Amino acid sequence: MSALAHDNRIVVENPADFGRVAVMYGGFSSEREVSIDTGEAVLKALRSRGVDAHAWDPAEKDLAEFAVAGFDRVWIALHGPGGEDGALQGALEWLDTPYTGSGVMASALAMDKLRSKKLFRTAGISTPDYVIAESAGDANLAVEEFGFPLVVKPVGQGSSVGMSKVFEAADLPAAMELALGFAGPALVERCIVGAESTVAVVQGQALPSIRIETPRVFYDYRAKYESENTQYHCPGSDDADLEQQLRDLALAAFLELGCSGWGRVDFMTGSDGVPQVLEVNTIPGMTSHSLVPMAAKEAGMDFAELCWRILETSIAENTEFVPVGVAANDA
Repeated sequence: MSALAHDNRIVVENPADFGRVAVMYGGFSSEREVSIDTGEAVLKALRSRGVDAHAWDPAEKDLAEFAVAGFDRVWIALHGPGGEDGALQGALEWLDTPYTGSGVMASALAMDKLRSKKLFRTAGISTPDYVIAESAGDANLAVEEFGFPLVVKPVGQGSSVGMSKVFEAADLPAAMELALGFAGPALVERCIVGAESTVAVVQGQALPSIRIETPRVFYDYRAKYESENTQYHCPGSDDADLEQQLRDLALAAFLELGCSGWGRVDFMTGSDGVPQVLEVNTIPGMTSHSLVPMAAKEAGMDFAELCWRILETSIAENTEFVPVGVAANDA
């Protein structure tokens, strides 16, 4: 249903060719509020370009209703489990309804921080050392191996939900309890102290990097979506070689997981100057504080054009694009 990151862009010029589009946002995950902000912004942008776009919140209307609602494709704006982890993508595959972004397996792999890190390691892509922990006792293995500070996070959440930066042993049990409050074990990582940056990928193109500076302990949920004190620098480096290295690594990580269409790859670069891949986000935020729109703007792409280009990713390269006239899943 979606093209690989290295595929060529399929250009759509007439909004009517997209047919009737559902912008899915909201949902049930802990990132619901951010998803609503993303979805409303995307919906407004698509409509400004003449797209016949409609809101659809899976928390309010189920897939049985969607199956007979007559949509031709879906712009997925659901963050976190249930929208970003392959579950929705699988349902849309069964309904034979095209959708934006990565497919089932890539979405599931990117959401699973453990399995994605294993793939990065196999491919020779640097990523922080880690220990898998199901208790504070397990986390002590990371203390012995890495020392403090440590980063503790759930294996299957996004937007830094459930994540903590731990500086001393007394704070480790609470961090583990928070991370284990979600499905699956916790990931306890060596903390890379240095520059935090991110690179967006849209239709096979790595956009300019963004370097993030926050007065908070780390770039957490509040720093991402609420703080007015977080600073963003785009491009993130004056070093052309480092900038190219970040872009190349972003594409490598993206492709290693089989991701497609669009997404964002996050990095930490320590004192050794080696960028370490933290994770790949297959459905990044698209709010006023979000990073992908910032990078797109630096690349000369306004928000409405970015949303349009992402909608184009619902058209797979290995299929002949024919302007729609009848909804794909219309009964």
